[in-house]
Amino acid sequence: MNNNIDIYIQALNSANCGIIITDNTQPDNPIIYCNKAFETITGYSHDEIIGHNCRFLQGQDRSQPEREFIKECIIKGKDCKLEIRNYKKDGKFFWNELYISPVKNEEGVITHFIGVQNDITDRKKAEHELREEKSSVEQKILQRTKELVESETFLSSIVQTVRESLLVLDADYKVLSANTHFLNSFKVTSEDTVGKILFELGNHQWDIEPLKELLTKILPTNNPVIDYEVEHDFPHIGKKIMLLNAYRIEFEGQYKDRILIAIEDITEKKELDRRKDDFLSIASHELKTPLTTIKGLVQLLQRMVPENSPERFNTTLDKVSVYVDRLNVLISDLLDTSKIQSGNIELHLDPFDIDKTIRDTVDNLSVSAPSHNISLTGSTNATIMGDELQISQVINNLISNAIKYSPGSDKVDIYINRVGNFVKVSVTDYGMGISAQDKAKIFDRFFRAREIQKKFPGLGIGLYISHEIIANHSGTLWVESEIGAGSTFSFTLPIMKNH
Repeated sequence: MNNNIDIYIQALNSANCGIIITDNTQPDNPIIYCNKAFETITGYSHDEIIGHNCRFLQGQDRSQPEREFIKECIIKGKDCKLEIRNYKKDGKFFWNELYISPVKNEEGVITHFIGVQNDITDRKKAEHELREEKSSVEQKILQRTKELVESETFLSSIVQTVRESLLVLDADYKVLSANTHFLNSFKVTSEDTVGKILFELGNHQWDIEPLKELLTKILPTNNPVIDYEVEHDFPHIGKKIMLLNAYRIEFEGQYKDRILIAIEDITEKKELDRRKDDFLSIASHELKTPLTTIKGLVQLLQRMVPENSPERFNTTLDKVSVYVDRLNVLISDLLDTSKIQSGNIELHLDPFDIDKTIRDTVDNLSVSAPSHNISLTGSTNATIMGDELQISQVINNLISNAIKYSPGSDKVDIYINRVGNFVKVSVTDYGMGISAQDKAKIFDRFFRAREIQKKFPGLGIGLYISHEIIANHSGTLWVESEIGAGSTFSFTLPIMKNH
């Protein structure tokens, strides 16, 4: 039987079309299987796909009527075929020809859906071009020639005016144009640059191996290349850390295969970030020592309270203890941030029962937040190999945020279940929600959404720490949210094998 299953899986992975299976018995119909072609078509890895609903491929393009058609077919349990706009992990748009079929059990209940997708972007493009060809051929040639001339002129204008180093290369990596910012930043002249092979510039000081790899290996197969970091020590201007964005432009006719390279000098920014991290680390450690002493002294005072001391004295002392604890948590978070940035965060890996960890965390928070109804449903019966304390920290942070940022609601729902070889944990609140613009940065260090910044205090490091902890455990953490409709933070963790 297992051999048959292996053969079926091998067959699915050999298919050219993307294939997924979703679990209709679980909330939001999460993906529990995808084949290799689905990963290739979407650009997402297996671990980034599992647990998501299929709609994540539409990104923010949510006004498509096809989405309602899919929803209706899912509800009615019908087959459906359609063409829909999707977006790859790098944001690149593609047309998806999608087939969806329900799978029923012996009782006739729909347990799963199978989705088959094909990237038909080239076909759609060909259809569009065929329609275009029906117009006047001569007029099209004249118009195209005019566009080419204008494009070349426009490109040259951009290259010269942008306040960033820009180079235009031909297919043989010869410099066709270098803007003033490049010449000034790298202290070279136009005569020494234009017409020369990039790697031979400045007596071969641009013969940089990572730069060669970018242009000769990565760019031809992955156009464009975004935020590619290169570090190099130039003989005359010293060490530079550069962020490169490269794009291959395919012109017709005489203008063929141009390469546009934008070079951002981030040397000073990196140094500034390093100084910030050093300050953060030093300040956190320096604050930790006196705070530990203060905490010990407060505890000593609490044990030495005179019998006839006034009630106000006792309550004030208790308040001091509470605020010292809050400050201690804040400094611990800062220390964690510093350790993550420096790569020194430690993982104490041991097998643990994820269900029990979540239950214990929920029980503790239910005691500290009695005004909120924290509901836990589902189970995994799974063992995780990881740092239980850190995973508990993530769960605690997500639930605490759900409570904190839902001032008008007293309900938080937690759902746990297996999806494939992963555990999926979802924390849903019914609060203010997060805008699409803020969602893109919600896991960045020190980022706080604008509306949240106005109403709630904080440093914006809890989600950053949580994201890094889950990533260090080979899982993924993401958010689905709409303004005014609450948020659902979900993460996956690989289940320990041989269990």
